[in-house]
Amino acid sequence: MAPRISFDPEQIREKSRRDLLNLLEGVRGKKNVVFDRSLVGPVGVIVKVATLQEYGVDKFFILENQNVDTSQRNVIFIARGECGRHAQTIADQIRRLQRESQTGHDFHIFWLNDSFEDLYLNKDVTPTYLMARALMEIQQNHGLFPRIIGKGDHAKRVADLLGRMKQETIAEGGADKGLKDALTPSTTVESVIVIDREVDFVTPLLTQLTYEGLIDEIFGIENNQAKVDTTVVGVPTQSSSGANAQTRKRPIQLDSTDKLYDQLRDANFAIVGSLLNKVAVRLQKIRKDYEANQSNKSIAELKEFVGNLPAYQAEEKSVGIHTGLVEEIVKHTRSDLFKGLLKVQQNLADGADPSSQFETIEELIARDAPIKEVMRLLCIYSCMSGGIQQKEYDLFRRLILEGYGYQHILTLHKLAKLQLILPRSSPLAGMIPMTGNSDAAGTKTNYAYLRQQLKLIVDEVREDDPDDIAYVYSGYAPLSIRLVQCVLQKQYLMQLTKGGNNAPAGAASTASAAQGWHGFDEAVKHVRGRTFYELQKGEDKAVKARALLSGGGDRQTVFVVFVGGITFTEIAALRFIARQEKTDVTLLSAQLR
Repeated sequence: MAPRISFDPEQIREKSRRDLLNLLEGVRGKKNVVFDRSLVGPVGVIVKVATLQEYGVDKFFILENQNVDTSQRNVIFIARGECGRHAQTIADQIRRLQRESQTGHDFHIFWLNDSFEDLYLNKDVTPTYLMARALMEIQQNHGLFPRIIGKGDHAKRVADLLGRMKQETIAEGGADKGLKDALTPSTTVESVIVIDREVDFVTPLLTQLTYEGLIDEIFGIENNQAKVDTTVVGVPTQSSSGANAQTRKRPIQLDSTDKLYDQLRDANFAIVGSLLNKVAVRLQKIRKDYEANQSNKSIAELKEFVGNLPAYQAEEKSVGIHTGLVEEIVKHTRSDLFKGLLKVQQNLADGADPSSQFETIEELIARDAPIKEVMRLLCIYSCMSGGIQQKEYDLFRRLILEGYGYQHILTLHKLAKLQLILPRSSPLAGMIPMTGNSDAAGTKTNYAYLRQQLKLIVDEVREDDPDDIAYVYSGYAPLSIRLVQCVLQKQYLMQLTKGGNNAPAGAASTASAAQGWHGFDEAVKHVRGRTFYELQKGEDKAVKARALLSGGGDRQTVFVVFVGGITFTEIAALRFIARQEKTDVTLLSAQLR
């Protein structure tokens, strides 16, 4: 049995790349590929165009443009399967190609899923199977997760499927000793924590207040890129003319390859301006020092400066881009609309009487505020309060339909189906978790109870030097991440909830996952969905052999899995936890919300 290497997230990208290329390789000969527009970015993240061409791809088309041609016999369609419109578009294009071409075409259609809509609106559990399969592949390469800890019905379904897949793999392997050795508890992975998105719908409804979160709110981030108006970030220097120079939108890469962005992304936006200013002052000082002492520098010093010049220029360029982004975000956050929305959100999160917010919400509707923002407020109110009073529900329903159009009857219907906006008279709205057996499943998350028990509101937040995850929402700790802390940072959270404000967040927490939900059993009963904690064991000989080969010197990895999506601000909170722990925290999620 070979020793297991520690987990590298790049392995997932490489696996996705291989799967796509194997799919293309399965269609022999030259081929045209038609992508659903929303998949162009994700594919670009995992594989380059040149590589696709090496695997026989001749031309690329966008499904929505409906312009695929007849130049190749093989035509591959890759689209998201949840949209019935895509099926009709593909059928129309196939019929058109068959009419226009004298050549018989081979058509290949591959569907991909949108986990949130499938799980919670369409009640399709396929994404749970896909997540379990991805986790099973990790287990086959790195050993079993010693502990599987989770909250929520879909999270439990993932865990159950994972257990079934393990048994099927063992049964198919028969007497294969190598397979049995592979499926023993990992020495490099400590545990996996699985959180169902529906246990905490409020957090993704709140306005994100980290730098990365606000970029997503205002410009939108897809596939590590934001498309920003060139009046904000300027025209790329390499584009002096032509189509790129004429376009009004410029893609800005937002990932850890930009060292400055990596420093700013998780910070509360309130301090981003000062952080950016410090970097700009430092770069300006470097330039002035060089220009003032240029004649006195030795050849070696000049060579060193020239060697560092590309990094210096890249940092200067990055400062310019982020200065433009910050200035644009400041304009947005200083608007009366933003301030009004944020005030209502924070009041509702703090537990204020919802009726005290009605006048502000009515005023926003009267001023024709974006319906998306109005709906967010009503969803937060409904989720936090166990539904909206019938009288107020009827009032807001009438105001929305009269102010924004009667087509939003369908919007309200879908939100009710998701249990995001419900009248309090609805049977679903009044059902909240009650104490009982440890595996009892609550049907609604009781925020009023959890606000106190898990200290969701932190009055004193140090945004410049945070000591709690509540900094990401300027005082509100996302429930979803508090649940992760219930497992990973027990001592800190216990001291915090008992009134100890100076508890060191990373203290004595390395053994916490071994205890599952212990210490917070009562609190998690008031969170929607099933609660579980499972141990996976292997044969003693195989376990001892793996421990001997691994040496036990590497940092252990904790996987945090979000079923149904996660926000950039929640990711920032997870990174905050990871920086305080002696383990590597690796996030898996089907999508970003």
